[in-house]
Amino acid sequence: MTENKKKNIFDAIWDIFASVKTAVVLFALISLTSIVGTIIEQQADPESNVKVLMKMFGLGHDAAHSVLGVLDSLWFTDMYHSWWFLAFLLLFAANLIICSLDRLPRVWKLVKEKIRPVPVDYIEKMSIKGSVTLKDKPAGTKEKIVSAMSSIGFKPAESAEGQTVQFYAEHGNYTRLGVYIVHLSILIILAGAILGIFFGYNAYLNLPEGETSSVAHRDRGGEVPLGFELRCDNFDVAYYPNTEMPKSYKSWLTVLKNGQEVMKKSIEVNDPLKFEGVTFYQSSFGMHPDGFGRGIVIVKASSKDGKAEQLNLKVGDKFTIPGTTVEGHVRDFSPALSFDESGKAFTFAEQMVNPAIFVDFTDKGAQKYSGWLLKRYPKTWDLPDGNRVEFLDLWGVQYTGMQVRKDPGVGIVYLGCIIMSIGLYMTFFMSHRRIWVSLTEEKSGVKVIVGASANRNRTTLERKVEKLVNMLGTEQKGGK
Repeated sequence: MTENKKKNIFDAIWDIFASVKTAVVLFALISLTSIVGTIIEQQADPESNVKVLMKMFGLGHDAAHSVLGVLDSLWFTDMYHSWWFLAFLLLFAANLIICSLDRLPRVWKLVKEKIRPVPVDYIEKMSIKGSVTLKDKPAGTKEKIVSAMSSIGFKPAESAEGQTVQFYAEHGNYTRLGVYIVHLSILIILAGAILGIFFGYNAYLNLPEGETSSVAHRDRGGEVPLGFELRCDNFDVAYYPNTEMPKSYKSWLTVLKNGQEVMKKSIEVNDPLKFEGVTFYQSSFGMHPDGFGRGIVIVKASSKDGKAEQLNLKVGDKFTIPGTTVEGHVRDFSPALSFDESGKAFTFAEQMVNPAIFVDFTDKGAQKYSGWLLKRYPKTWDLPDGNRVEFLDLWGVQYTGMQVRKDPGVGIVYLGCIIMSIGLYMTFFMSHRRIWVSLTEEKSGVKVIVGASANRNRTTLERKVEKLVNMLGTEQKGGK
């Protein structure tokens, strides 16, 4: 009795997981919770999610904060690492496996079962059928039927019994497995997703020019070791002409491992750097918190005689234009220079929107002229005496902001998607087609009866049977 009770419990559990209703419920739960996980930014700063709730649902700040507290206690702010979301995925996987195991034996039997001759009355009862009477001898009719069946994609076998000869053929028997290939692909995608959830990460890295980091940072704190070092060699922003709107921004990066440079790459939006499974996406930029004191002013000083020299300076440094006695003194810097109506200079932003340096020029100690040299406006580089000082960059004051992602399951997910495409194609565009053609000799000639069946896409097979019957009828007319 105990064994029978255990068996009944097992059967009940099996029936639950073998049910399509269970699959629908689990899929709905995964979909609905994923919608919440899409609205609520995962592993983000709480205030950003408070703003989302206030904007989407019209809540006040305190109410939105309370709602976020409830969602956070239910793991919706880190949903894809929650125990219950993983449980949904595992239950859905178990449902797919058990559904497949429950139904696959019957389908496999149909796949492996070879087509055989059937009685003529069975052919006449098929839903897809056709017939024609030919005034010909059976031997000549056989050749026409074999040729006609080959033309519609079937290679027939032949069977004879008394006055009846039957041709039969099938193809696409393995297409019945298409739905199970889709099931397999879903399991592979789930495995890749779970692998990415537990062994991957999504972090960020704000890396100043000239600095190196071996870790990235999570939104809620905590460091993620990269397994190598990344250095920002340079960063640059291009703006649309006569505007302060960024057109593009670009970072020049170097990967170091064990102190050795192993890779160099410049990255832009949609053109990331990938190394050892870690991807760095260009996402933002900003100013170094230590300010401009750490920056290096890069200028190219050229005399009117053509002598030139590139110089790396600090604010406060002096330099001499090559081949002359003219001396420049870098006195000030502005990241975003503009002028008011009276012509007075002022800084309108903290970002490097319109960088400029203020330089005093003297000749043998005598004051000559002074003014602002703007990086984005080369006309300001030309000096009154014919010399030229190009303001190329202020290096070291900006950082490049990067999204850092590692997903070891992404290759498995791509594999699952490819397999799913194959399974879906087999399921919706292919079918198991079988056809029988019976020849019975009569006094007036040979009666040909055609019957066929398909597990899906019946319309295509109906057209093929109609074509077969028409071909035989056309040949008959041509032979008269």
